[in-house]
Amino acid sequence: MRTEGTKGSRTRARLLEIAVRAFAEDGYRRTSVSDVAREAGVTPAAVYGYFAGKEGLFEAAVDADAAALINGALDAVGGSGWLHDRWPALFVQLLADLDSHLLARRVLAGQEPEVIDRIVSLPSLLELRATVANELAASQQAGRLRADIDPATMAIGLESIIVSLLISQLQTTIHDESRWSGVLAVLRAALAPPTT
Repeated sequence: MRTEGTKGSRTRARLLEIAVRAFAEDGYRRTSVSDVAREAGVTPAAVYGYFAGKEGLFEAAVDADAAALINGALDAVGGSGWLHDRWPALFVQLLADLDSHLLARRVLAGQEPEVIDRIVSLPSLLELRATVANELAASQQAGRLRADIDPATMAIGLESIIVSLLISQLQTTIHDESRWSGVLAVLRAALAPPTT
């Protein structure tokens, strides 16, 4: 745990750390603000000073765990060439890292149906979408991507594919390699350099 920052920022970080673990283990319904507060050594009123109730604490915990998952996977795949080289590796890394991000896994697996819509508005996912859109635009300017593709729309599509594949992997028992190969073929075709 980080010890930098003000006492308030350290307390908030500690509450989030506990909340991520508690919500991952026990789910939203069985986790109480009182339990999180007790483990952190603060009163429930103190928790409400940082988060807008249990729902706010849960949303912040999901955001934090998803951000850690996405940032960790991006760091692990590193390198350049987002579209052609890193995209498949990113999906594989995200799937592998879900074992270390159990709250994100719980939400993607459909175990928290009340908040499944939250997935598409996660700040870390929106940031990833913006990064991809910028890389697509740069590829267009360099002549490596067709000019008739809207970078923002394509970024939403790529994000949707990643999220859909993760959900599919977690919520079904059918793990057919031909589906993954088919997705890659579609992406390669869509992101192929312009023909001259």
